[in-house]
Amino acid sequence: MTARPVIVTRPEREAAQWVDDLRAAGLDAVALPLIVIAPVADAEPLREAWRRLDRYAALMFVSATAVENFFQHETPGMTAGRRFWATGPGTTRALLRAGVPPEQIDAPPPEATRFDSEALWERVRGQVTAGVRVLIVRGGDESGQPAGRDWLAREIDTAGGQRDTVVAYRRLPPSLDVVQLRIATDGAQGRAIWLFSSSEAIGNLQRAMPGTDWQAARAVATHARIGEAARAAGFGALRVCTPLRDALVASIESLA
Repeated sequence: MTARPVIVTRPEREAAQWVDDLRAAGLDAVALPLIVIAPVADAEPLREAWRRLDRYAALMFVSATAVENFFQHETPGMTAGRRFWATGPGTTRALLRAGVPPEQIDAPPPEATRFDSEALWERVRGQVTAGVRVLIVRGGDESGQPAGRDWLAREIDTAGGQRDTVVAYRRLPPSLDVVQLRIATDGAQGRAIWLFSSSEAIGNLQRAMPGTDWQAARAVATHARIGEAARAAGFGALRVCTPLRDALVASIESLA
C-alpha cells in the first residue's frame, strides 16, 4: 500500500471500478466523485436519434457513460452498417457490452500514448468526406445543453461532413458531505494523492472548496489538458500519464 491514499474523482460508478483496480494493484484508494451523472430531463431526442440512425455513417461517443445512456433507448436492428467511434478503452468496452461488433468500432489502439479526440480523429478522418453525416453523443450541463470540447466537431465541419449532437446524460457538480470534505482536505494538505481524469472535476473541486490553497496537493492527471487545469488551480506536485493501470500505478507511486 502507498503511504498516501489515492483519491479517485471519476463519477460514482466509474470511481468504484477504478478504486477496485487500484486496490488490486496494491494501492490504497478511496472514491470522491466530483462529477454527478444524471439522466436528461427529456429523453425524446435520444429516441428520435435512434429512429433516424440510418441517416448517419458514424456515431462518435465521448465516454462510456454516453454509450450506456444512449443505448438505453436502442431501437433493435439499427446499428448495422454504422461505424462507432470511441475515444478510449473504456468507451470501447462499453460499446462491446452494448452489443456493437468489434469490427464496427474505431478507436485509438491500446498501446496509444493518449486517448482523446485528436487520437481518434487520426483513425477516422478518412471516413469523413463531403456530405457524410456523423452523430456526436455526449453529456450536457445541468440544463441539458451540450457541454465539453468541440474540437472533433470542428474537424468534421472542415472535412465537409455534417454532424448532429445529442445529449445522452447530464453532468452535475457534487454536494460534498462531511466525510467527503475531510477526504478533500487531506488531499489539499498533501496527505493523499488526487487522481483526475477530467478538467471539469478540478473546476468542481475548486467551487466546492473556495479559497483553498492547493500548493501542498499532489495529483496525477490522465491527459495533458487536465494537467494544465491542475497547474492553473495551484497543485504543487503533478504527474501526467495515460489512463492505463500500469501507467497510473507508476505515476502514483512516484508521488507517494
